[in-house]
Amino acid sequence: MSLGKNWDLTTRSYGPTRPFDGAQAPTIPDAFKMIAQTANSTANEFPQINPDVCIVNYYTNSGKLGLHQDKDESKSSINQGLPFISISIGDTAEFMFGDTRDKGKATKIDLESGDVLILGGESRLLFHGISHVKTNTTPTWLKEATGLRPGRINLTFRQY
Repeated sequence: MSLGKNWDLTTRSYGPTRPFDGAQAPTIPDAFKMIAQTANSTANEFPQINPDVCIVNYYTNSGKLGLHQDKDESKSSINQGLPFISISIGDTAEFMFGDTRDKGKATKIDLESGDVLILGGESRLLFHGISHVKTNTTPTWLKEATGLRPGRINLTFRQY
């Protein structure tokens, strides 16, 4: 799901409407923008963004995302090294990253619920992905307070 500008996987482009129904993508809630901008402000080495894209991904416990680069934003955004900000909710995911698409050479770290990852500047075009989701790792308090299903939600903020 996209908030702000819509991300179309088929055309690998952003636009104002969703191709499957022609509707405009929902706006990014101000509270979400504030969270992303606050996180961005803690990373002084990266330029500040005004997010106009939030991609919301849900990963089941068997979910994966192969190594890829986020390079479909505007040339200006990429050239400035504007960061993207990733917020993890729910089950822990093994995140991998590196300077090639080779999974064997990728560094792997766990992203737990509540973790924020910011890639910008020289790290903006690192290859990255999710090798797997670790089951039953959502904090108990979060499951009880929200009824969150097993799996992982990821919010990724960008400025087109």
